[in-house]
Amino acid sequence: MAERRASKKSSICLFSISSILFILSWLFVLRSAGHPYFVNRRLLPNPELKFKNPSVRTNQVILKKEVAVTGENNMVKCHPNNGVLKVFMYDLPPEFHFELLDWKPEGKGVWPDIRTKIPLYPGGLNLQHSIEYWLTLDLLLSEFTGHTNARSAVRIHNSSEADVIFVPFFSSLCYNRYARVKGPQKNVNKLLQEKLVSFLTTQVEWKRSGGRDHIVLAHHPNSLLDARTKLWPATFIVSDFGRYPPNVANVDKDVIAPYKHLIKTFDSDSSGFDSRPTLLYFQGAIYRKDGGFARQELFYLLKDEKDVHFSFGSVQRGGIHKATEGMHASKFCLNVAGDTPSSNRLFDAIASHCVPVIISDDIELPYEDVLDYSEFCIFIRTSDAIKDKFLINLIRSIGKEKWTRMWTRLKEVENFFEFHFPSKEGDAVQMIWQAVARKVPAIRMKIHKSRRFSRYDPPRYRGPRSIHLPINFTEFWKKNVYVCKQGMEERRKRRAIVIAFRYSFIFC
Repeated sequence: MAERRASKKSSICLFSISSILFILSWLFVLRSAGHPYFVNRRLLPNPELKFKNPSVRTNQVILKKEVAVTGENNMVKCHPNNGVLKVFMYDLPPEFHFELLDWKPEGKGVWPDIRTKIPLYPGGLNLQHSIEYWLTLDLLLSEFTGHTNARSAVRIHNSSEADVIFVPFFSSLCYNRYARVKGPQKNVNKLLQEKLVSFLTTQVEWKRSGGRDHIVLAHHPNSLLDARTKLWPATFIVSDFGRYPPNVANVDKDVIAPYKHLIKTFDSDSSGFDSRPTLLYFQGAIYRKDGGFARQELFYLLKDEKDVHFSFGSVQRGGIHKATEGMHASKFCLNVAGDTPSSNRLFDAIASHCVPVIISDDIELPYEDVLDYSEFCIFIRTSDAIKDKFLINLIRSIGKEKWTRMWTRLKEVENFFEFHFPSKEGDAVQMIWQAVARKVPAIRMKIHKSRRFSRYDPPRYRGPRSIHLPINFTEFWKKNVYVCKQGMEERRKRRAIVIAFRYSFIFC
């Protein structure tokens, strides 16, 4: 009995000793192979609060101040023009721009002297897609120091210092004038697009960024139909994305610009809710394809409403004059999707201070990242609008107070959609440049990402690069291999000793 008790005590003692040694051996392994702390203090929410040493905290504060000062200095250096967009513009041959306006160059110059005479842009429907004309004139004028009005963009002649590269091709006018050819005539629209692609893709500026910092104008939905799929890395200035595949143009990459409205601006508008007799106004093409099927549905739903004007109309036979009178006398103006999600009718309504009613599910609007359209527009889904009585009941439910608030806001924002030469502060020209400027950080990020591995990529069209080896390369190699093997053997021996020491107590 005494022998059993003695053996039991010795077993317990041996088990306790082995357990203690096992724990100590694991602590030895963890301490030798890893960080001495179980918790990494740098992962805590605020590492500065966990340190008691005041000198550490002081050094961190000083470092933060130095970084802040450096950041401020960098901001000053990066923006010497106080935030003005720096634009490099190609000196394209006149056939791409003002020659399309029947302007003929004199001498070797490619640009008109806008201080003496400005080439006129054709009127009618051509005028609504004249964005390219106004932006090019604005850049040309920015070179004259005597012009003192506020600027959002300035032309520079060193492309390496530019924020963006501007391509002055009047693509919308080219499409309107030369796309519809008959017989053996040359299709000038396609020919100029081919020339443009050949020119751009061979330029140093295009190769430097892959075209990502280029600004290409394609405001008419059918402009640049052939070239757009080849110039897709560039930033397009468009009216909408109705005829673009999303990988070629999208709202994240490109800029939506307003149409130039065709009706006269309602200057000195003192009208009110009660002095506008027409509740809802629409005049235009009723039977449209693609997304414009809703127009004919709405025509049959609204044609019998007494205070609603819904009829066919065009710019011919005084159509613009009639639309001006009708919109000026209406409380609400319908903007329904046509062949594409957008139309000039929205901007005619804004110029008329007629509250727009937008029925276009896929519409994208100019400057919507800084402008809240819900303050002066009514948005209705197409599926709801074509329900019987839905649209008219909704419009009738909007009272005088709400309408007056939206009407007042319309008058405050109308200048954002007005085109002037020279441009004025806050007008459409400067708003478009500011929208382009807001794309610059994203453009730079894409360019920088594209250069991540450029220094490691083998140069194209060259033979294999020679590698200069050290003279005593053989001895150098043998020595490093020997040291490496020796280190591995030492680690293996140490680990084997620890494992043997650990398990010797378990099996004894």
